[in-house]
Amino acid sequence: MAGPVLLGTPIGRDTAVDCATGRSDKIMIRKLKEWSAESERAVSPVIGVILMVAITVILAAVIGSFVLGIGGDIEQAPQVQLEVSDVSSTSGSSGDELFVVSHNGGDELSFNDLSITVEESGTDVPVNGGSGEFTVGDTQPITTDNSVADTELTIRIAHDPSGSLLLDTTVTVE
Repeated sequence: MAGPVLLGTPIGRDTAVDCATGRSDKIMIRKLKEWSAESERAVSPVIGVILMVAITVILAAVIGSFVLGIGGDIEQAPQVQLEVSDVSSTSGSSGDELFVVSHNGGDELSFNDLSITVEESGTDVPVNGGSGEFTVGDTQPITTDNSVADTELTIRIAHDPSGSLLLDTTVTVE
């Protein structure tokens, strides 16, 4: 009389039978290897598709930017070293010197391309001055029609074509 078959009970050479499923270890191992090999193969096509989509999107963006001319109209900011000096108070009459801008190095500028903004306690102070070309070694006096004394001024010089800020400084007028 045959007794119950236990899990892993040898019935032949290198083979054991699982009594619940009736399968041998060799068959289960083979099935496990097949399953893991199939699952590894499935990863490769997914990654390939993702990479192809990414490459297509990048190429479309680059070609679109060339075709539409995006980024082609941007002017590079000039490389300059500007300094503000000789800050003095004004009596309020037109033409009184407020400060002097010195061009200490870098690219040649045109005053027509520059915006000079002076703020006193958050309020813009209208300024006059600056015309023509501004090259290394040049100084240009900036004047105001308003009386400015014993206060802090924020001076900003921007290059309009490139939209870049060339100078941003705070000075005290005595």
